[in-house]
Amino acid sequence: MARAAARPVLRMSLAFAAGAVLAVPLAFAAPGDATASGPRKGPYKVTAVKVTVRAGGRRCVLDADLYRPAGAGAAHPAPAVVTTNGFGGSKADGSTDAFAKAFASRGYVVLAYSGLGFGKTGCPISLDDPRVDGRAAAQLLDFLAGTRAADDGTRIDFVTKDGDGDPRVGMIGGSYGGAIQMATASIDRRVDALVPLITWHDLAYSLAPNNAERESGRAEGLPGAYKYQWTNGFFLIGEAQGLIHPRLDPSRGGGAGCLHFVAPACETKKLLSSGRFPAAGTAKMFAHTRGVSPVSYLKAITTPTLLVQGQADSLFNLNEATATYRALAAQGTETKMIWQSWGHSGGISHPRPGELDLARGNLHTSYVGRRILAWFDRYLRDRRTTDTGPAFAYYRDWVRGGPAYGTSDTFPVGSVQTLYLSADGQLVARRSKVTRGSREYRNRRRASSHSESSMAGMLGLRDRRPYDIKGTFLDWTSGRVKGAPVDVVGAPGLTLRVISPQAEKAQLSRDAADKLVLFVKLYDVAPDGSQSLVHRLVAPARVPDVTRKFTVELPGIVHRFAPGHRVRLVVAASDTAYVGNRGIKPVTVTSAPEDTGVLQLPVVGGSLE
Repeated sequence: MARAAARPVLRMSLAFAAGAVLAVPLAFAAPGDATASGPRKGPYKVTAVKVTVRAGGRRCVLDADLYRPAGAGAAHPAPAVVTTNGFGGSKADGSTDAFAKAFASRGYVVLAYSGLGFGKTGCPISLDDPRVDGRAAAQLLDFLAGTRAADDGTRIDFVTKDGDGDPRVGMIGGSYGGAIQMATASIDRRVDALVPLITWHDLAYSLAPNNAERESGRAEGLPGAYKYQWTNGFFLIGEAQGLIHPRLDPSRGGGAGCLHFVAPACETKKLLSSGRFPAAGTAKMFAHTRGVSPVSYLKAITTPTLLVQGQADSLFNLNEATATYRALAAQGTETKMIWQSWGHSGGISHPRPGELDLARGNLHTSYVGRRILAWFDRYLRDRRTTDTGPAFAYYRDWVRGGPAYGTSDTFPVGSVQTLYLSADGQLVARRSKVTRGSREYRNRRRASSHSESSMAGMLGLRDRRPYDIKGTFLDWTSGRVKGAPVDVVGAPGLTLRVISPQAEKAQLSRDAADKLVLFVKLYDVAPDGSQSLVHRLVAPARVPDVTRKFTVELPGIVHRFAPGHRVRLVVAASDTAYVGNRGIKPVTVTSAPEDTGVLQLPVVGGSLE
């Protein structure tokens, strides 16, 4: 449960984040000029508007900018794009402003607005609740349809319509501005296309991830390890809105003791910070966090959805987009998925060459940007022959001088490589090579492993190298990669059995926080012995029943293990970015050829022997 190790960096991060989170400097040319995003189609006019809506039982004034491209009018209407901010931003922040200008320059009517509780928009922060934030956004669609006027009487008659009161409209935005799209589409089928970037599927998983038994459902309702650094950072940003934006609308007042969050969100934060998970409180937390998450309402979404998720992201990892993709595809909703390089943990302000760059607005010259343009061409401009690309694409950071993205018409890709955990600390390719024996680790009262200082990558701060203190973890290492490199694309999986008498006793507790927690991760070990934790990602797992085997789904990755390199699996007792075990719980792992742990890697090239 120790947290002190990461506090100095965290304090610095939060102080900076309170005023600058997700803000990206812009470098757009004046309307009509040429930029890195390609030739502009013409100038546009921007008008600030206020639209008062009813949401969550309150009267909320939405602060928006309306972009009208030259030539758009009643006789020549244009399709519309709605975009809004990431958490802590506003209509003027980096990505929102960038998307608005980029699409307005291409002839789209754009409505960029500050989400509820941010910028100069009223009402408290309700975490993209479809019953609140979604309802508010739906009323903006009425404005685009011309059936509702802005507060100053402005009325629109230049948006393409699919029917009376039905504007042709798509939505785009990242993180908090991504989930609002699905929340809106779940209650209003007038939305024609969605492009959510780096957003969540299940906020319960995002804030307290439990990677144990995710497919079997045996850990359903069991919270994982509290991701306290990310959560505290965004909570501070929300509560600091009064400092960032003086003279706030009185409707911004929160509930349950919070300044700017609605009561259920405030109660969730209190429970997470308490370090306890009693049954009744935990059930309320799951009801709220999942109620504001796509996991609870995806079945209502029929809108074509292009999912873009970041590989460098410990806040909303690739597994979140994967879960959304699978649910949408299974129900027949048109959907495709891209795993780009950057996410909340790094690369937003300095993306890799050829990647979508919010500061440059390079839709025309980046792979992801071209895919977005094609998506809107197909579903907003009704260009039915437009190729919207493959079902799945993934950025490969090892490619030089060729297409950086691998693609597939199916997901998942490749085949599964199975490795067995041997008592001598080796990962072996055949059960017959497993040696018999057991090994033990013991957790400490303070965190003894470090993966990251959350928010450091997003804010451009330096972080210490990952580490694990001897005696507080177990590890298994493969042989060196021979011949072709091993390319892992997807979420690795671990099947494990542990022995922990103290954890068995704790299972009788009515508090889920007493159950055993462990942290699973993969390192790439170079020929010289140096190692890197792939994207600094870990998989916290709260074990539902320590007397039985359990599975752990690691965060998805796209990573090449080059010739001469080795795969190293680590099961650690703690991590500085999370609240871990309550009390000392020694853990023993045994191995035998007929019964041992199994690591499965989704591989698209090469193999380990």
